[in-house]
Amino acid sequence: MSGIATQATPAPAHPHPHPKAVLARVGVTLGTAVFIPAVLLWTTMRTFNIAVAVIVGLAWMVGVMCWRHATGRPVSGLVLLSLGILTVKTAFTLATGNTFVYFVQPVFADAAVATIFLGSLCTARPVIARLAPEFYPVSAEVAARPQIRALFWRLTLMWGLVILVKAVITLWLLQTLSLSNFMLIKGGAIITLTTTAAVVTIGWSFAVARRQGLLHRA
Repeated sequence: MSGIATQATPAPAHPHPHPKAVLARVGVTLGTAVFIPAVLLWTTMRTFNIAVAVIVGLAWMVGVMCWRHATGRPVSGLVLLSLGILTVKTAFTLATGNTFVYFVQPVFADAAVATIFLGSLCTARPVIARLAPEFYPVSAEVAARPQIRALFWRLTLMWGLVILVKAVITLWLLQTLSLSNFMLIKGGAIITLTTTAAVVTIGWSFAVARRQGLLHRA
């Protein structure tokens, strides 16, 4: 009717996130928990010494935790895991002054994490099923789909093997290279391995999600 103002009803929000939003969350999590700490450790070690380097690395992770808590953001399980491992390594290194132990500890930590990943394959919820909600809002109905359950199982197997390979590479490089070369080559090798696994995970997950109608298309 004339003279009566009408308002357009806003379109309902799409129930599924856009791929760019998912990629952004993955990038931020991996950057804060893996890539930035590795770069900080290497550059600080080259500029100062190992004691300063481990303190800076730990300070970064603590800062990330405090920032997420202060801004009301959920704390990533990956960040918590990285912080726990880094805290133990840093405390032992500063207490003993043994830098070799600092760099060999990740081998045992990776072996333990790989065991957890592979062992979870025998449970109803493998590790990736528990971590997935940090990157994508997985409902109980979606998580129960056979294709999604199979994806979580296969990704958990893949990451368990990747982490195990990471431990073997670290131990081999530590035994064959000087400390400076070890930090440089190991950092590049591990970042390359992690990035490759992340790309495979994203591509594989997106392919399954599209088939399941779980991604918003512009």
